[in-house]
Amino acid sequence: MSRTLILSALSALMVVLGGYIYLSASREVASNQTSLPLMAASAQEAGTSDSEPADAEAEDTAAPEVIEMVMGSDDAPITVIEYASFTCPHCARFHEEVYPQLVENYVDTGQIRFVIREIYFDRYGLWAAMVARCGGPLRYFGISEMIMEEQREWVQGEPGAVAANLRRLGLRAGLSDDQLDACLTDNDMAQAMVTLSSEQAEADGVQGTPSFVINGELYSNMSYAEMSELLDGLIADVEG
Repeated sequence: MSRTLILSALSALMVVLGGYIYLSASREVASNQTSLPLMAASAQEAGTSDSEPADAEAEDTAAPEVIEMVMGSDDAPITVIEYASFTCPHCARFHEEVYPQLVENYVDTGQIRFVIREIYFDRYGLWAAMVARCGGPLRYFGISEMIMEEQREWVQGEPGAVAANLRRLGLRAGLSDDQLDACLTDNDMAQAMVTLSSEQAEADGVQGTPSFVINGELYSNMSYAEMSELLDGLIADVEG
């Protein structure tokens, strides 16, 4: 997917995030229905005079901090930044086939510092990221792996079904209904996430997912053999 399309998707998402976002699954097991985060404000609605007081108020409120999700030692000689979407099949495949070996052989041994930066192509990817972040930095990577592993299952169906699937994943990961409600109704955080993602992707010239910025250089998707060869060369240069 081209960089233009990525940024167009992010811009469109910023527009619809102008309205109140909410996501709360019914706790009635029998009904199994979900209220959706419709994010329904249109560009026209966002531009009406009715929105001006809210805009003025927003200017006085600092945007929440979006925490960088980092695994590994700060002293590692190599930093790998992955740009990924939770709805991207290639990203799910990377996390199935490459990521576990990368963590075992390079992160756990102190040779690389690994960062995940989310890209939001659609609302499902944003919802998934909000669930993953709901457990904080210590639980983020475990929850995100669950989301990647089960991507084919939770992404299926209408928005209500997808929302309910993600909530069930969050509950299985140990999050409470109250935690999920708080995270998934945080419109300010959602807007901050989308804004930061757009800025970072543009700054690094990201054109698709997964993409990797390794010690400042941009790379496209690759196999474990390709990535390990690249990393071994960089590590040898540092140690030499």
